[in-house]
Amino acid sequence: MPAPTGLLANARAVLVLGLPLVGSHVAQFALHVTDTIMLGWYSVTDLAAGALGATVFFVLFTLGSGYGQAVMPMVATAAAAGDDTEVRRATRMGMWLSIGFSLLVLPLFLLSAPLLGLMGQDPDVARLGGGYLSIIGFGMAPALVAMAVKSYLAALGRTQVVLWATVGGVFVNIGVNWLLIFGNAGFPELGARGAAIASVTVQVVTLAAMLIYAVNLRALKHYHLLQRFWRADWGALRQVNALGLPIGGAMLAETGLFGASAIMMGWFGKLSLAAHSIALEVTAVFFMVHLGLASAATVLVGRARGRGDTEAVKASALAAVLLSLVFAGVTVLLYLLFAEQMVGLFLKPDDPERDAIIPVGASLLMVAALFQLADGGQAMAMGLLRGMQDTRRPMVIAAVSYWLVGLPVAYGLGFVAGMGGVGIWLGLTAGLTAAAALLHWRFWRNL
Repeated sequence: MPAPTGLLANARAVLVLGLPLVGSHVAQFALHVTDTIMLGWYSVTDLAAGALGATVFFVLFTLGSGYGQAVMPMVATAAAAGDDTEVRRATRMGMWLSIGFSLLVLPLFLLSAPLLGLMGQDPDVARLGGGYLSIIGFGMAPALVAMAVKSYLAALGRTQVVLWATVGGVFVNIGVNWLLIFGNAGFPELGARGAAIASVTVQVVTLAAMLIYAVNLRALKHYHLLQRFWRADWGALRQVNALGLPIGGAMLAETGLFGASAIMMGWFGKLSLAAHSIALEVTAVFFMVHLGLASAATVLVGRARGRGDTEAVKASALAAVLLSLVFAGVTVLLYLLFAEQMVGLFLKPDDPERDAIIPVGASLLMVAALFQLADGGQAMAMGLLRGMQDTRRPMVIAAVSYWLVGLPVAYGLGFVAGMGGVGIWLGLTAGLTAAAALLHWRFWRNL
């Protein structure tokens, strides 16, 4: 894997790796969207139960996914150094830890119905949400192991299969949802539980497709990915855990900040919360691009590190950062020019509250012009630091930035200064900006 030379060559390398990963992230987001739409067509109660269950699943998945994501820089570095054994060990132990985490949290899913009831949820929503979670909990293991296999394939430059496996999963999800949510073609009508079965099916099918590819592709056979899978490698396991747990912790800190912002927006009423949710959906779509580019940066920096080529680390990082900035600039223009139209896409034309929600959502997207630059910047910095296998200090930086900067500023501007939802979003931007600045400073200082 020779290092590309020149800014354009490095930018091309980032795009070749990153664009399929961008597509896979967008496809993953589409799974959430299709579940929301199809459950909404079925019933409001099932939609609420599915949304609640999906949120619980996502929070736990976020923490556990750090193990799979740790595989990416380790494999990229080992492959560049020509260490096939380390490639196999890192991936295998990432899969082990993913399975172990899934078994550890499974009781939470199985006991979720009474737990949701104790949290004060509507009895019908708690019952349906508990049924949803008791099923989707069995999808945690294939989902997390699939993350490890995706990281393995991406680190070795096989990002196209990651894209197509995820896109295929969207169509499987739609098909199984149609059969089991609504009870079509003679299948039982299961509502939210049908959506949970569809999600587990997608996770199993996606994992199977990528494993078949990874094990049987001639160019990858020399890694013997599943060779003596049952044998532990405690050194590699400790290394994956040391890298992966902070990755999951940093992601959980960010997820928690956005969860707290939703709670605060809810204090302003349902219209503000609806506008907030729509604005976050819009920004999430664009954020997928930054995630894909950051993953590509992780791989390229990891490869350069494996070769011991500091100049290539700098060149790959610079190209990735510039591409992220260019895309952020384009996104800012879209927000400034089409904010109301984008918010309107999420509301029915005859919705009686449409005219009240659109101005609030559009004002939040005005703030998102700043928000996008900060969010993309912190995502890219995290990707670069992961490529250097530096994750523990970044987790601390992220937690401090989000919870000691972002949350207090959001509350202060939103409630004390009386700026409402715009103030909360400015607080989010402050936290993300602090994280981006400190994380980039750490990466570039240590080169």
